[in-house]
Amino acid sequence: MEHPGFFERTGPYTLSEVAKAAGAKLAAGANPDVLIDDVRPLVEAGAAHMSFIDNKKYLPQLATTAAGACLVNPALADRVPPGTAALVTPLPYHGFALALALFYPTAMQPMVAAPGAPPVDPTANIEAGAVIEPGVIIGPGAQIGGGTRIAAGAVVGSRVTIGRDCFIGPLATVTHALVGDRVIIHSGVRIGQDGFGFAMGRSGHLKVPQIGRVIIQDDVEIGANTTIDRGALKDTMIGEGTKIDNLCQIGHNVLIGRHCVIVSMCGISGSTELGDFVVMGGQSGTVGHIKIGSGAQVGGASHPTHDVPPGARYFGTPAKPLRESAREQALIKRLAARDKESYDDGSAKSGAG
Repeated sequence: MEHPGFFERTGPYTLSEVAKAAGAKLAAGANPDVLIDDVRPLVEAGAAHMSFIDNKKYLPQLATTAAGACLVNPALADRVPPGTAALVTPLPYHGFALALALFYPTAMQPMVAAPGAPPVDPTANIEAGAVIEPGVIIGPGAQIGGGTRIAAGAVVGSRVTIGRDCFIGPLATVTHALVGDRVIIHSGVRIGQDGFGFAMGRSGHLKVPQIGRVIIQDDVEIGANTTIDRGALKDTMIGEGTKIDNLCQIGHNVLIGRHCVIVSMCGISGSTELGDFVVMGGQSGTVGHIKIGSGAQVGGASHPTHDVPPGARYFGTPAKPLRESAREQALIKRLAARDKESYDDGSAKSGAG
């Protein structure tokens, strides 16, 4: 059975209503009465969906989108394909935030249980063999698999699904997530909270509703006090067998492949993609919207700013291929030694009178 989702959607709305809510103008020839019933990424959108583009990196996706409408800035309006209505605005991301709030008003702020609600909601489905310790809170419609243990003080949100033989540690919180089998989530972990999405502006920063989920596949382990944000439109994904250390931050829309190793204090920015068997060293981090190829290794305290090829070993800030980085370090060491010799010689001569 398909998961019902975590947010209720309103609508549909006419194209003119969506444009008004987003602060955009309809391009010439667009039918203002066309109905739009959801907001989707460019690659997933259909005729009844609205999308947006605010980064030229995604122009290839714009060229092939089937979206019924797309928010664009004036410079890109002529790149919108036939069959897609252009909603023109100088601030597409800002307009996207406003449109999402129109369709998903409940995503604008966290939800809380009604006063007096029981800790374990009676509509939660808890399979035989699951162990629920005192002080656990389980929301409406949650699914807990057999053999799973949930430790004291943990919170499982509404409609969350947790598979069989999992462990949810003390004071961990899991919301807006689908969790596979044999997953270990240590104490203090935070899964499924809002991604860090804001449309920045000189007059203030507009919150972008985060309507995606976190998908955690089988046999994943997540260390204490790590945080994994849910996606904005897409899901945040943690692949099968991946191991994440303590105190890591996984941003919204991140896709992590199978059997990756992510060492403590690593930060992975939004919309970054990791292939399979990637290793991210301690205190490493990425900028957003890049790809780390399968089998790649990123050294400790290193920070890639561009795509990393499969199997590559990168080190430094900004991260470079390991050999290149090692040569640079050796050169700096030689230059420093030469400068020291020059300084020492100069000091000796000046004191020789």
